[in-house]
Amino acid sequence: MYEQSNITRNLVDYGMKQFLLNLQSLVRIPSVSAKNEGLLEAANLVTKIMRKAGISTELLNLDGREEFIAPIVYGEVKSKSNPNGKTLLFYNHYDVQPVEPVSRWERHPFSGQIVGDKIFGRGSSDDKGELMVRIKAVESIINWSGDVPCNLKFVVEGGEEIGSPHLGKYVRRFAHKLKCDGIVWEFGYVDVKDRPIINLGMKGMLYVELLAVGPCTDIHSSLAVLVPNPAWKIVNALNSLWDEKTGIIKITDWYRECRSLSSRELSFSAAQPAFDDFEFKAKYRLDHLVSGLSRNQIRRALAERPTCNISGISPGYVGAGAKTVLPMIARAMIDFRLVPDMIPEIQFNRLRAHLLRNEFSNIYVKFVHGLKPYRTYFADPFVRTVVGAAFAAFNQKPIINLSSAGSGPMSLLVESTKAPCVAVGCSDMYSNIHSYNEFARIPLLKLGTKLMIELINRFASAY
Repeated sequence: MYEQSNITRNLVDYGMKQFLLNLQSLVRIPSVSAKNEGLLEAANLVTKIMRKAGISTELLNLDGREEFIAPIVYGEVKSKSNPNGKTLLFYNHYDVQPVEPVSRWERHPFSGQIVGDKIFGRGSSDDKGELMVRIKAVESIINWSGDVPCNLKFVVEGGEEIGSPHLGKYVRRFAHKLKCDGIVWEFGYVDVKDRPIINLGMKGMLYVELLAVGPCTDIHSSLAVLVPNPAWKIVNALNSLWDEKTGIIKITDWYRECRSLSSRELSFSAAQPAFDDFEFKAKYRLDHLVSGLSRNQIRRALAERPTCNISGISPGYVGAGAKTVLPMIARAMIDFRLVPDMIPEIQFNRLRAHLLRNEFSNIYVKFVHGLKPYRTYFADPFVRTVVGAAFAAFNQKPIINLSSAGSGPMSLLVESTKAPCVAVGCSDMYSNIHSYNEFARIPLLKLGTKLMIELINRFASAY
């Protein structure tokens, strides 16, 4: 085992300079899916990097589409020594979140600048850093032995940050290419003690837009004595959805299908280290958590509780100084996190019925996108393989969450492949993903590469 650890370390250190150059090049492409920018350029660069690493790669497209749909970068490496063995699939994405507000970035958001032991830029962690780690792990194994110990596949999409609206079509169209026996999801976190955090599932998502319309143009606010303000319509509608004191969503039957954690799942979760709420509150300058959750309740809440969050609200003027105006429209974007066995479309219909029932018929509600939730059972053999690899790479016992608090299209791949899926990686849990000054820690990128090498080898021998 000591000899193998030395070999793995050498594989990780070899070619780190080129690894960082590749990551910088990828970060410098503003592949913002919300704006449909830079996606094909990013896909082409990922293809080039993967091919140079020894991974057979092609771009998958949906035929007969007039509008642009970001292609999937599909990669495959077949084992020469074990061609009939099991297949491990890596899921990642090359698109990133918008960078606004740009003024809060301390350096250009697409600079890929290295400062000390960190590389900065949108996507440096989510998800280009994690993707590059997996490519480098495969490249290192190939360079060392000329082969891989099991069959490997990559699915790298360009629409994850907008809810993967086309991934389901890709999965159905190319199901024959996606067959596998285990899936490694796009990311994994590392806490402040450098302990790997493994997530066994993802919450689902319902993302909606609420729109209220007032006068045919913005007007002087003195006319508020006569003219209904659409901002108040939005505020009152939002206030009807959620109870801040209890953290409960007030929509009728919202929790009807929620699957509670089993007694075994509760015992397993309780055995994990307590969530460090003191450090969490200090990081985000909070004086309390929603509904007074204690640190021993937090991991359960993150896995089991649905959420109702206002992602953005934009009525009228919010610039500097004063502008006394009554706006013509008001808009709010809401994301609802869902747990098994909630279905986005059913929850959307309940939201719409709630608004009608509470006399908000003048609020237009739009279904933006939705994703179903998924969890891999904690006792699955694949989980043991992942945990063993994480322990070997980080030399610390991993923390295992029954589900991530975040969302993703995990269920789409699992339903198609029938393979277990686990999220594991190397992102600093406070790396500012989806925020300004996003970064990746270079030492963690090295450990993440070691983790993936360990995981590939252990998966090959375990199956």
